[in-house]
Amino acid sequence: MPDAAEDNLNLQQIVDPAKLRKALNAIAAKHGGATQEARMAVLAEVKRVNAEGRDVARKMLFDDGGGTACAMRISYLQDEITSALYDYASVHVYRVENPSKSERMTVTAVGGYGRGTLAPGSDIDLLFVLPYKNTPWTEQVVEWILYILWDMGLKVGHATRNVDECIRLSRSDMTIRTAILEARFLCGEKELFRDLGARFENEVVENTGPEFIAAKLAERDERHRKAGDTRYLVEPNVKEGKGGLRDLNTLFWIAKYFYHIRDTRELVGLGVLSKREFNLFVKAEDFLWAVRCHMHFLTGKSEERLSFDIQRDIASGLGYQDHPGLSAVERFMKHYFLVAKDVGDLTRIFCAGLEDQQAKQAPGLTGVISRFASRPRKIPGTLDFIEDKGRINLADADTFKRDPVNIIRLFHLADIRGLEFHPDALKRVTRSLRLINAELRENEEANRLFLSILTSRRQPAIMLRRMNEAGVLGRFIPEFGKIVAMMQFNMYHHYTVDEHLIRTVGVLSDIDKGDGEREHPLASKLMPGIEEREVLYVALFLHDIAKGRPEDHSVAGARVARKLCPRLGLSAHQTELVAWLIAEHLTMSMVAQTRDLNDRKTISDFAEKVRTLERLKMLVILSVCDIRAVGPGVWNGWKGQLLRTLYYETELMLSGGFSEVSRKERAAHAREELGEALSDWSQKDRKAYLKLHYEPYLLAVPLEEQVRHANFVREADTANKPLATMVRTHAFHAITEITLLSPDHPRLLSIVTGACAAAGANIADAQVFTTSDGRALDTILINRELPDDEDELRRGASVGRMIEEVLAGRAYIPEVIARKTRGKSKKRPFIIKPQVTISNTLSNKFTVIEVECLDRTGLLSEIASVLSDLSLDIASAHITTFGEKVVDTFYVRDLVGQKITNENRQTNIVARLKAVLAKEEDEVRDKMPPGMIAPQGSTRRSKSSASQG
Repeated sequence: MPDAAEDNLNLQQIVDPAKLRKALNAIAAKHGGATQEARMAVLAEVKRVNAEGRDVARKMLFDDGGGTACAMRISYLQDEITSALYDYASVHVYRVENPSKSERMTVTAVGGYGRGTLAPGSDIDLLFVLPYKNTPWTEQVVEWILYILWDMGLKVGHATRNVDECIRLSRSDMTIRTAILEARFLCGEKELFRDLGARFENEVVENTGPEFIAAKLAERDERHRKAGDTRYLVEPNVKEGKGGLRDLNTLFWIAKYFYHIRDTRELVGLGVLSKREFNLFVKAEDFLWAVRCHMHFLTGKSEERLSFDIQRDIASGLGYQDHPGLSAVERFMKHYFLVAKDVGDLTRIFCAGLEDQQAKQAPGLTGVISRFASRPRKIPGTLDFIEDKGRINLADADTFKRDPVNIIRLFHLADIRGLEFHPDALKRVTRSLRLINAELRENEEANRLFLSILTSRRQPAIMLRRMNEAGVLGRFIPEFGKIVAMMQFNMYHHYTVDEHLIRTVGVLSDIDKGDGEREHPLASKLMPGIEEREVLYVALFLHDIAKGRPEDHSVAGARVARKLCPRLGLSAHQTELVAWLIAEHLTMSMVAQTRDLNDRKTISDFAEKVRTLERLKMLVILSVCDIRAVGPGVWNGWKGQLLRTLYYETELMLSGGFSEVSRKERAAHAREELGEALSDWSQKDRKAYLKLHYEPYLLAVPLEEQVRHANFVREADTANKPLATMVRTHAFHAITEITLLSPDHPRLLSIVTGACAAAGANIADAQVFTTSDGRALDTILINRELPDDEDELRRGASVGRMIEEVLAGRAYIPEVIARKTRGKSKKRPFIIKPQVTISNTLSNKFTVIEVECLDRTGLLSEIASVLSDLSLDIASAHITTFGEKVVDTFYVRDLVGQKITNENRQTNIVARLKAVLAKEEDEVRDKMPPGMIAPQGSTRRSKSSASQG
C-alpha cells in the first residue's frame, strides 16, 4: 500500500485477512484442498468477501468522500484476496514439501494496481515473477489463481516471466518498463522481488532518464491527441483525457524514474514541488479518484467517460447543489474542469522542467529535447527577459515583482517573437498571480499589451490559451475568471465557456489571415473591409462572458463590455459597437435558422434591428465564428448558406433595393430566363410548364435547379409516374438532396418528414412548392452521413424509396419508427420544459408558431400531423436542432388563408402541441389514411423551408 496513513482508511472494515484465511483453511479441512468441491467453496467465499468489501468501500465513499482512500481500500481488498488465494494454492492444492530453487515465485501488482489504487471496475494487473524458467508447479499455481479471479468476474491482465525476461523486455518495451517501475510486492518470495528491483535499477534505469522522459512525453501527447487534445471537452475521459488521472500518473512515473522516489511527497523535500503544489496534486488526485469510483459504482463497469447520462447522478453523489445561474451538475463539472486545469499546470510545468534538465545533461539528444540546445541570449528591446533554448524566460527572479506589467509583457513578447515558454517562467507566473491586482488591471500599458495579444495577426488563440492555463486571464479580467472551466449541461456545446471563447478568436484569426476562404467565403470576403477589426476580436472574446448568471447572458454581457472596453482603450463608439454585437450575437443565426427568409417581414424586422451595413458585416462574421467554435460537426456549409442568404437579402434592403415591385419584376424575369433555358422543348410544352410555378418558386430556386426540376417532372410525366424521386449530394454543404414529385396533400409535410425519420435521415432543410396543377415539388435536404459519394447516393436513394413507400401506403410510419427505436436506451439525462409560442407580428401573412422541446425520432412528423388535425395550412417550417433541444418554427394559416387571431383557438393550439411535446397523451394519434396519394385539387401549399442548426 502507499505511504498514506492506513489507520485512517479503516481497512479492517473492508476485509479481515485473518478471518479470510481461516475460512479458506476450514474449506480445505472439510473438502480436501484440491477437490472440485473445495474449489467451488473457495470461489463462493472470495466472491462473498469481494462483494461485501466493495459494498463497504462504496458506502465509505459516500460517507467521507475520499476518492484516493476508496481506491486504496479496493486495492487492499484485492491484495488480501490475491494473497489468500496464493497461500491456498501453494499450501492446499499444489503443496511442495521441499521446493527447489525453481519452484519459487513472487506475485507482484503492476500498473495502477502497483500504485496501490484500484477503481471498482479497474483491471487487476499481475506479474508472476520466476527465478528461472517455468516449471509445472509455477504454471499450475498461476493457472489456479487466475481462473479463480476470472470466475469472480474480475478483469485480470497478467504476465509470467523470469527476472532475466523482465529485464530484457523492459529495455525494449516502454510499457513493460513502466509496469516494472510500478511493481509492488504482494506475496511469495520476497527476495526474488528485491532481486528484480535491484537489477531493474542498475541495468535498465541507470543513465536512461532522457530516453524514458522523452517516451513518456510523446506517449502523453499522443494520448491527448486521441482524446481531443483539450481538457475542456464537456464529456471528458477521467482516466485518459487531458487533465485526467493518467497525466498525474505520468508525473509520478517520471519523478520516480528520475529522482528514484517511492512517494510523490518526496518531491517537496527535493525542491521540485512547493508544498502548495504538492497539496494541489493531492487534492486533484483525490477528486479525480472520487469521480472515477462513483462512475464505476454507478454504471457497474469500467466507465471512464464522464458522459451526460451520468453527470447528474455523479453530481448528486458528490453533494453538489443548484445555485442561481448554475445547476448542480454544472457546478460539479466546473469543479472538474478547474481540477483538470490544475493537473495540466502541474504536469506541464513539472515535465517541462525535467525535460529541460535532461537536455542540459545530454545536449546531443534528438527529438523532443534536442531543440533546446542553444545558450540563453538577450531579447532586443528589453532587459527583463531572455531567450533560452527557443523559449522566453525571466532575466532574474524579481522581474514580475519589479514591474507587474511584465506578467502581461511576457506573453506579448512570446507572441511577437514566436517563442515557447520556459518552464521556470510559467512557474513564476503561477506563483506571482497575486501581483495581478486592481492597479495592474487599470494600467494603461498592461491593457494596451493585452489588446495587442488579443488582436494579434499571428496566433492569438494559442497565446490566450497559455494565459488562461497559467491563471492570468481570469485574474486580469475577473469577469472572464467567472466563466473559466464553466460547462453548459447540453449536447450542443462541446467545450467549456472559456475554451469556446478562445476558439472563436482562433476562428476569426484564421479568417483574418485568409485561411478560411473555402469554408467561409462571405466572411473571408468581408473581413478585409472591416475597419474596426479590434471591435470584432473584443466582441468575440467577450460574447459569452456573462454565462452562468440568472439573467440573459447577452444583455449582461453587453453591460460587462461597456465597463471593460474603455479599460482596454476602446473609444466610446467602439465600446457601444462591441456592446451591441454581444447583445445581438445570437440574433442572426437564430433568424437564419428559424425564420422564413423568403418572408419580407423577416428581412425588414432584421434590417430594422441591424440598421447599418457595418453592423451587418460584423454580425455575420461573428455568427460564423461563434457557430464554428461550438464543436466538431456543428458547423456545416448549409448553415453558411442560410447566413449568406440572410446577409444578401438584408444588404439589399439596407441599401434601398428591396421592394414589392422589384420582387414582382424579378419573378417575371426569372420566368423568362427559365423559358429561354428550355429552348430545346417544344413551344407548347414550354408554355405549359412555365404556368406550373408560382412566384415563391421562381424567386427562391436558382435557374440551374429549375432546369433540373423541369427535366425531372417531364421524365416522370412521360413515364406516367405519380410518385418520383431523384437524389444528389452536396459535399461542400455536407448535405444530400432528395427531390420528390407527388400529388399534393394537406398532410404531406407530416408524411414526408415521418418517412425520413423512419429511414434514419436527419432533415436539414425542406423546400416545398406547390404547382398550379395540384402537385408538390419538394426538395428534402438531409444531413450527410457517409464520406464516399457513391455510398451516400445509395443511402439517399434508400431514403427516397422509404418516402415513396409511405406515400403509396405500403409502409406505416409508426411501425417503422417503433422497429427502429426498439431496444435503444430510454434514459434521457436532459430536461427541457416544452414551450409553445404564437405570434402574429413576425409575418404580414402568416401566424408563426414556435415550439421548443427535447428532440426525439419522428417529432417533426408528430407536430405537423397535429397542426393538420387543427385545420392549419403549413406554409413554411424551420427545424433547428441545438444538441438535444429542438426549436421548430411553423408559418401557418387557416384553411381560408387567414391568420389565427381567435384567442380560444390559439389556446387550443398551444394545449394540443404541448401535449405532444411532453408526451402527455397516451399516444400520438396518426390519422394518415392507408393510401397517401391525394386527388387533384387538394389543399394548395405555399413554399416550405426547413433549416436545421
